[in-house]
Amino acid sequence: LGYLKQNMTIRQNITKTSSSQNMDKFSNIERKMNLKPGHLAGRVAIISGASRGIGRECALALARLGCHIVVAAKTIEPHPTLPGTIFTVAEEIRALGVQALPFQVDLRDDKKIEECIAAAVKKFGRIDILINNASALWWQDIVDTPARKYDLITSINARGTFLMTRACLPHMEKNNFGRIINMSPPISNKIGAFAGRTAYNISKMGMTMVALGVAAEYDSKNISANTMWPATVIESLASKNFKMGATDMWRKANIIADATVGLVCDEGTFSGNMLIDDEYLEQRWNLNSDDMIKYRYNPDVEPPRLLAAAEEGEGSSFIKRGEVGRLGRDMGMNAEAKLNAKL
Repeated sequence: LGYLKQNMTIRQNITKTSSSQNMDKFSNIERKMNLKPGHLAGRVAIISGASRGIGRECALALARLGCHIVVAAKTIEPHPTLPGTIFTVAEEIRALGVQALPFQVDLRDDKKIEECIAAAVKKFGRIDILINNASALWWQDIVDTPARKYDLITSINARGTFLMTRACLPHMEKNNFGRIINMSPPISNKIGAFAGRTAYNISKMGMTMVALGVAAEYDSKNISANTMWPATVIESLASKNFKMGATDMWRKANIIADATVGLVCDEGTFSGNMLIDDEYLEQRWNLNSDDMIKYRYNPDVEPPRLLAAAEEGEGSSFIKRGEVGRLGRDMGMNAEAKLNAKL
């Protein structure tokens, strides 16, 4: 009874808050799925890398629907080139009428992961949703990948995702509900997809394998696991700091947030899928070309589907990224102009 009363209060707060908040940013999926304020009232989501970018957008999208959020990330103090902390995002979430738990966690530290899950259960009594968003970037050839970098990206991406998922699953199974979304690419058998990204793909496709494993092991238990990958470069601090082409080539992060809401609110039987954001929204929820305009960074320009093409082994092996400090060397002479022309 207490749980039901809490949910009713959350729904009332969300309805009041939504009238004063700009909901248009996420109206595509809410309209297509006929989602109402408070649809996720009482649910609890843990989102890694939620202090900025895609993780933050996903957190706010779920919070608008009544979901409590655990903001799991490393940043606790603002940085000149990396604005946003777990505390600033938590305040944004609370302003939407739900609860937030900011928790500093380094995915390389299994003890901190366990502490994060324990803190979430202590505060909320449950875990319903896990979004494995945090990851490290490294687009370099094999010979240019030192052991320390290989260890870094695999420990954050594949290992961190595995440990976060392992820690959440018992709580999801207990409540007969779970939605796991890993921000990782489809497993590709195209040789071209690995050029300049072998180490990175090992780590990211490892995240994908975690989702597929959950889908297989928790079939018929109302616990779904899927992966989501952007078709285009997404506006973020990473795309800005690493100079990922002209802004006309970007979409906004709300396309990933919309796709995330779709997966969270989808049936538990929709599981084990390796998805591309625009394809999922168009094929699963019938978004049309007019709907997709909302996601453009430049409203007048439809961006090229660079990342989707890369997973099909089409080009982009010349794009090298890894550390902002070595960006000039990675880009090389006239490399940015070459990238813009290529795209």
